[in-house]
Amino acid sequence: MLTTNEKRIKRHRRVRATIIGSTEKPRLCVFRSNNHIYGQLIDDSKGVTIASASDIEVGKKDKKTSLSKEVGLLLAKKAMEKNISQIVFDRGGYKYHGRVKALAEGAREAGLKF
Repeated sequence: MLTTNEKRIKRHRRVRATIIGSTEKPRLCVFRSNNHIYGQLIDDSKGVTIASASDIEVGKKDKKTSLSKEVGLLLAKKAMEKNISQIVFDRGGYKYHGRVKALAEGAREAGLKF
């Protein structure tokens, strides 16, 4: 019997089989824990993290979904400073709803295209 996290990792492997980040279009990878959410822009060709953001960095005390949107806005702002406007979205094996969706919508609002 697989645990919930093991199932998520299996789904993430399937997603990662088709999604690859490059220098021109880095991969926006999402990690969601019970308390926090993190986003990273990763260049898979070099194996380097270009930018990252988390709700800890935002520093507000608010609902998790609204904090996720703030993380997306912050990550997009950091990406724009590095002249990145196009990305590929890696939901990390999570369903595309709730906090993951809020992070993606925040990044879109700030100008990232995917």
